[in-house]
Amino acid sequence: MKIVIAGAGDMGSHLAKMLSGNGHDITVADIDTKALAEIGNLADVITVEGDTTSFSVLRKAGARKCDLFIAVHSVENDNILSAVMAKQLGAKKSIARVDNNEYLEPNSKEVFINMGIDYLFYPEQIAAREVINLLGHSSTTEYVDFSGGKLSLVAFRLELTSPLLGRGVLDFGGDEAELDYRTVAIVRGSHTIIPTAADRFEEGDMVYAIARHSAADEVQALSGRRSVEIKNMMILGGSRIGVRIATELQDEVNIKLIDYNADKAYRLAEMLDRTLIINEDGRNTEAMVEEDLSSMDAFVAVTGRSETNILAAMLAKRMGVKKVIAEVENINYISLAESVGVDTIINKKLVTASNIFRFTMSTDVQAIKCLTGSQAEVLEFIVKPNSPATKSRIRDLGLPSDAVVGGIVRGDKVFIAVGNTQINAYDRVVVFAMPESVTRIGDYFN
Repeated sequence: MKIVIAGAGDMGSHLAKMLSGNGHDITVADIDTKALAEIGNLADVITVEGDTTSFSVLRKAGARKCDLFIAVHSVENDNILSAVMAKQLGAKKSIARVDNNEYLEPNSKEVFINMGIDYLFYPEQIAAREVINLLGHSSTTEYVDFSGGKLSLVAFRLELTSPLLGRGVLDFGGDEAELDYRTVAIVRGSHTIIPTAADRFEEGDMVYAIARHSAADEVQALSGRRSVEIKNMMILGGSRIGVRIATELQDEVNIKLIDYNADKAYRLAEMLDRTLIINEDGRNTEAMVEEDLSSMDAFVAVTGRSETNILAAMLAKRMGVKKVIAEVENINYISLAESVGVDTIINKKLVTASNIFRFTMSTDVQAIKCLTGSQAEVLEFIVKPNSPATKSRIRDLGLPSDAVVGGIVRGDKVFIAVGNTQINAYDRVVVFAMPESVTRIGDYFN
């Protein structure tokens, strides 16, 4: 697929690296020469210098013949204009990053579709929604619903009190006749393991399990950590993500929002009438003790600096906060944050990539999730009639060794997949796969 990315910032750089690794023909355009040079060193891409709101630059970048145009500049208006222009030039699909929630309302989206933009995405809103979802499942590090909630991917780290320790990984799930859940992968250190009969659970393992919706709570309990009802929460950072979380939850949860900028704190106090706004530096231990951090059920660090978020999350963890979430935009810091005990990592680039990646698939992908704690992706396909997946049972399909069919939804029926499961046309199938197999796996269902 030929893809043009307008914008060589953090988001554009991440997308270029990820998509070029999947064999796509990538061109990145931007006015920033230095940023283009850095992307050229990171990934196998073509770079074009210039303003993407110019027809001549878009033509030079190949927008007329591209299959997908992605506008991810930091300036919202540049994204909208360049996406519209690219579609008018001939781009098959055109998508744009925005920073205004109003644009995502149904009536507004219809206006943009009429202008030629196929999809708008707001990274901060996506990240905020993910945090809110995780606060509702406090013993997990990642939680994703598929097929309207009939199937769930649950990720959790094994504590010393977990009943799974020492058991065989493939024992997790009970009787093969009708499983309620099963392990699709474990992450140990920096390695993702697709389980075999020889693998056993160890303390500190990150477990990824596919579960029926009715069994999701049972699976979460296996982590060895109790779920916590979130009544009191502290948010560090009056960023768009922080404001979005407070706006959504302030009627249900007692929220304190900390921001070091006095002017911003005053503005936030006017916006968030049921949230207590405090002007403090979240890295100041004494100040955080005075603000009663230790009595919080949850702490969410979403300032613009990964280092600040990690340090503040470490402090919250040390003070006994049961659920700690930190935004870590520097991908190199994610493993560091996990190693010092941060429960859950949020990364805007990864959650946004999940929304964009499905546009690059030739198969009918209903949902895709790029996981934070693993390099793997989880995808939901609708199986086409006469596709290879319908020809034999799962064990005989010849799937790549680093891909696992986790669950199947057939009408109102839900199946946790095992080797002798037969896939039918129009089934919704949830698959866990490593990056090397993502593009190949779609061929089985197409």
